[in-house]
Amino acid sequence: MLCPLHVPTSFYLSPSCSNPYPSSSCPSLCPTPPIPILNPTPQKLKQLNQFPDFNNYLIFVLTRLKSEGVGLILKNNVKAHYQSFPPPVAEFIKQECLNNIGDASSLIRGAFGALQKICEDSSELLDSDALNRPLNVMIPKFLQFFKHCSPKIRSHAIACVNQFIMDRAQALMENIDTFIEHLFALAVDEDPEVRKNVCRALVMLLEVRIDRLIPHMHSIIQYMLQRTQDSDENVALEACEFWLTLAEQPICKEVLTSHLVQLIPILVNGMKYSEIDIILLKGDVEEDEAIPDSEQDIKPRFHKSRTVTLQHEEERPPDPEDGEDEDDDDTLSDWNLRKCSAAALDVLANVFREELLPHLLPLLKELLFHPEWVIKESGILVLGAIAEGCMQGMVPYLPELIPHLIRCLADKKALVRSIACWTLSRYAHWVVGQPPDLYLKPLMTELLKRILDSNKRVQEAACSAFATLEEEACTELVPYLSFILDTLVFAFGKYQHKNLLILYDAIGTLADSVGHHLNQPEYIQKLMPPLIQKWNELKDEDKDLFPLLECLSSVATALQSGFLPYCEPVYQRCVTLVQKTLAQAMMYNQHPDQYEAPDKDFMIVALDLLSGLAEGLGCHVEQLVARSNIMTLLFQCMQDTMPEVRQSSFALLGDLTKACFVHVKPCIAEFMPILGTNLNPEFISVCNNATWAIGEICMQMGAEMQPYVQMVLNNLVEIINRPNTPKTLLENTGRLPSITIGRLGFVCPQEVAPMLQQFIRPWCTSLRNIRDNEEKDSAFRGICVMIGVNPGGVVQVWGEGILHGFKDQVGEDNWHQFSEQFPPLLKDRLAAFYGV
Repeated sequence: MLCPLHVPTSFYLSPSCSNPYPSSSCPSLCPTPPIPILNPTPQKLKQLNQFPDFNNYLIFVLTRLKSEGVGLILKNNVKAHYQSFPPPVAEFIKQECLNNIGDASSLIRGAFGALQKICEDSSELLDSDALNRPLNVMIPKFLQFFKHCSPKIRSHAIACVNQFIMDRAQALMENIDTFIEHLFALAVDEDPEVRKNVCRALVMLLEVRIDRLIPHMHSIIQYMLQRTQDSDENVALEACEFWLTLAEQPICKEVLTSHLVQLIPILVNGMKYSEIDIILLKGDVEEDEAIPDSEQDIKPRFHKSRTVTLQHEEERPPDPEDGEDEDDDDTLSDWNLRKCSAAALDVLANVFREELLPHLLPLLKELLFHPEWVIKESGILVLGAIAEGCMQGMVPYLPELIPHLIRCLADKKALVRSIACWTLSRYAHWVVGQPPDLYLKPLMTELLKRILDSNKRVQEAACSAFATLEEEACTELVPYLSFILDTLVFAFGKYQHKNLLILYDAIGTLADSVGHHLNQPEYIQKLMPPLIQKWNELKDEDKDLFPLLECLSSVATALQSGFLPYCEPVYQRCVTLVQKTLAQAMMYNQHPDQYEAPDKDFMIVALDLLSGLAEGLGCHVEQLVARSNIMTLLFQCMQDTMPEVRQSSFALLGDLTKACFVHVKPCIAEFMPILGTNLNPEFISVCNNATWAIGEICMQMGAEMQPYVQMVLNNLVEIINRPNTPKTLLENTGRLPSITIGRLGFVCPQEVAPMLQQFIRPWCTSLRNIRDNEEKDSAFRGICVMIGVNPGGVVQVWGEGILHGFKDQVGEDNWHQFSEQFPPLLKDRLAAFYGV
């Protein structure tokens, strides 16, 4: 029964009431102990939130007494604590929200916002048996509100249902046709938020229930073409996502080909900077190199652990970033229509290839030479976006376009100069394939000028583009090394914080690309002083160490003995970083309430630089290892719970094995079981590096490897025989085990040869396209030795095929004449075992 309220502007309740639900009419309102909750202090609110039924009272007061303050408290509680609500409380709040979301009061309509938050946070729980599948009631209720007179409620209703599309919630799948029908009815809703949520729903349905959309695909595409041009950019952005998703579907070409003539101009138009974009990017500011970067300008950097690879025949070195190219809008960190349009054009170019060009080339000709810089800039972006997908079709036009783009590097507008850098980097592979004086030399010269541009955005774009050019050109850059180093070193004194980190990458990539050609006294004297100066300035806990350590790792590997004068302090600091991180991890594991978890990236980059030192210095690293406890630290790192730490540890182990095995050998008995347990393709890069390290240890141990063969052989054979192996895994993690199996067989043929029949076919398949090198040579020698021990292992696999092939090649008559000369016993065996 409802108790009288004596104070209209406040109320008091007793949290001691044990009933989890209010009574049929209201909560128990009691005079003691009085706690005001309309405007409670944070301390009081914290105290009240400890009572499970507190939120029941809030929802009651919100829906019955229309209290705005209580509604705000409830909304904040739902956002912050919903996951910890007892199931009866959560159920009661949902039911009350559902009952009141159509209320005329704006406060009560706000209950739908709380309900949407619940759907976002607990989509799986709401579709589970744990709460008796409340979605079975909620989904039909939501669908009813698609027709509500309030656009706010229509929008919330669609947003709530959208939360359950990707998980294919049972209740939604049972109502999927009704849902789609209701979406179509709202397609031209006047409210932009409703249209945005309709577009979002259709994009997700395209991914998970395309079967229900196919009958309507022509109409949906026409609708999305309109919405991609919506006057509200948020709606246009959601619609533009449709083309990205459609490009991933097998039916893309079939359903979209006839619409390209409409779609391509729309996407191209969406790639222009808006006025807001230009303001946010400070597009009118041409010179800003003297303005220090703010902390928010600098994105967090994540180190990518060292991975051992074998180079494929005719294959260019893999991209160290192994990621997607992005246009030069880093300041516009939010996903926007320009970026989405460019991404959509990129993926569609990869689907349609040259078929896209008839729709694009007339537009490009107009855009690229347009007098308005915003339009010209968008044309350059278009040219970059289609580079990968349409490269073959663009080749006839590149002799004219590349010089034009190089001229654009000197454009008066910084945003044009920066996008020209990016687009030219997308065509770097073609440029490098032409006579160097035609395009490479002019491009390199202009990019180096832009590296020293007075605009920070252009500096960044030029540095990144030059790094890409370095990867493509490799030793083609050797004649220009002095000029290149002069520019990069000068940039050290010119760059602000953010671009300095990108400069490290350009220097490291240069070292990777030209290798030992960098090991000249003239070059070392130019390059090393500024790097060592930065090294000395940075503290151990400064994350700017990451890119600098990565850079030094590449430089040390390239300089080889040329790095000797700098190696000792660098080596010692790396060991210290590993030791500090391990100590912090131990303290955190023992007392997690007292210590923070360490950032293990410090340890990973240090391990990788130690690998670079070992690879570059070779036997010269032996004295440094002898004077340190690196082998003890390495033993701990190899057992770390973080895969990236183990990955870098095994790379270092392999490099130390090659450089100074005298220090590795005493640890082999402890190391080998750890290596064996990490031959798990679930962690591809860890498995790669462990496999490679085992192979290097084989070659050093010789016959002494015999006690450890069985620890690793079965896993290696299993890896190269894995069914349904992804292409990348087959090409990398399949080849390294093949090399290592061959090496094991070379040093311990008696132990490995009995398994020859189990691996010889995939072994040959995986290594046939590997370039000839020392590793491949030792592996093939191992196979030859094993065949000598167990020839039957090969004959059983291929004998029948070889004989039948020979018989077919010589012809039936010749084979008959030949086989008549065989002894009767041989004839019988050939017929019995091989069917000839």
